[in-house]
Amino acid sequence: MKTILLTNDDGFESDGLHALQEVLKSFGRVITIAPASEKSACSHSITLKMPLRMESVGEDFYKVDDGTPSDCIYISKNTIFKNFSPDLVISGINKGANMGEDITYSGTVAGAMEGVLQDIPSIAVSQVLGKENRVNTDYTFAKEVIAKIVKEIFENGFPLQKREILNINIPPKGDGRIEVTYAGHRLYGSDLHTYHSPRGERLYWLGLHPLEWGSREVEERYKSFRSDFDAVFDGSVSITPIKVDMTAYERVEQLEKWLKK
Repeated sequence: MKTILLTNDDGFESDGLHALQEVLKSFGRVITIAPASEKSACSHSITLKMPLRMESVGEDFYKVDDGTPSDCIYISKNTIFKNFSPDLVISGINKGANMGEDITYSGTVAGAMEGVLQDIPSIAVSQVLGKENRVNTDYTFAKEVIAKIVKEIFENGFPLQKREILNINIPPKGDGRIEVTYAGHRLYGSDLHTYHSPRGERLYWLGLHPLEWGSREVEERYKSFRSDFDAVFDGSVSITPIKVDMTAYERVEQLEKWLKK
């Protein structure tokens, strides 16, 4: 029987996490270890300066107080999975996009990243929000996509190498297409809000940037592919292979020449 380990960055009460639990039960044992509270944009952080408590909230379901998604995977690998390993890690379903350079901020992607560092095939799944599903998010289509991809993995094997992740983004309104993409070029602005406390202290609240993107120059052999942004906002599910190794290999020789000048 297959064993699937779930986590997320929206917290253990998230509807997206519960949707994942529901759809994956038919594949085997589903064990969920998620943060006790929302940890959006925590990236691949782990907690070093305080102890963490893992508490059972149901059968094969745990929350980690003050824990990040990476903490959840790390703790589970060294407790529940000390003597065996899950067949798959899935992080999500995140409420909101994780595309382009936003991947580097994402706690959702980081949960999958910690999974591959522990040598477990891993997937990050996000539901991109439109105006219609921003409040009452419908995960019906996302569940269909996840079931299809997990079935393919268990029947034919994980399609990537070690320390490589499948980053999946589901469009607000999908038409059934699933498209392999590259990470797009995210455009960032400033949405910093300034306030003052009753004591006169200056406070800052970081807002959300509009989901905007630009073009990215890619090698000729990849020009038949689209970015994750272009695919999703054309109604396709975006699947982007990403990896932990961030070395810009195409710049290694150039940097060496620069140092020798």
